[in-house]
Amino acid sequence: MNAIQALLGFTAWTLLLVALVFAYRGARFLGGTPINHWPRGNKPADDAPLVRRLEDAHANCVENLLLFAVIVLAAAATGRLPAVDGLAPFVLWARLGQSAAHLWGVGPLQVAVRASFWAVQLGLFGWMLVRLLA
Repeated sequence: MNAIQALLGFTAWTLLLVALVFAYRGARFLGGTPINHWPRGNKPADDAPLVRRLEDAHANCVENLLLFAVIVLAAAATGRLPAVDGLAPFVLWARLGQSAAHLWGVGPLQVAVRASFWAVQLGLFGWMLVRLLA
């Protein structure tokens, strides 16, 4: 897997998470829940806990997708993709691990695992930037 493929995988994962939330809300809407039941920034208490965690996992993906995209696309634009190709797949795997920990739960262990996967991603972003700027 190269950096462009890892970026596309990260993007696909982000899209899948939001599609699952959309499917849940669509089913609720078809079941009679008003369409305006989900105001921005206010999670309804009657949403399933897994769906709230899906929303959080999606939000975390969006936060890091931009950083990852800038690094990979800057590498592509400058002809330096080989500098990030070896590290980029690990960003995707760490993202999948972080999302899995999000979906797993919100206890101390799950939060520690999630934070560890996030730290790995941040470290990889830094490492890729250093390689690009070298």
